[in-house]
Amino acid sequence: VQLQASGGGLVQAGGSLRLSCAASGQTSRNYDMGWFRRAPGKEREFVAAIRRIGSRYYANSVKGRFTISRDIIENTVYLQMNSLKPEDTAVYYCAAGSGGIAGTGYDYWGQGTQVTVSS
Repeated sequence: VQLQASGGGLVQAGGSLRLSCAASGQTSRNYDMGWFRRAPGKEREFVAAIRRIGSRYYANSVKGRFTISRDIIENTVYLQMNSLKPEDTAVYYCAAGSGGIAGTGYDYWGQGTQVTVSS
């Protein structure tokens, strides 16, 4: 499966963005789908994931502010990000695989989209 992430940009603190991850080649229903991010000088970290059965889980740092969802017809996974903070600034990556909070649980990765939150 090929993944194409988009929707990043520059936003002020408190603002919102919606990231999209379009899948092609296979249906994303065959996989758990996740979002990860890497901030400058930091390790990649888990953000959110949605399982094949539809359940969702989040990193504590984004819980209550971010929402992951899946559109089966569009074969796209979304990450709605509200109440953004400067510490959310990072390159965001979508991924597909068997799931979990570790990157090793994902076999396919998108190219990343930059999110910058100004204070």
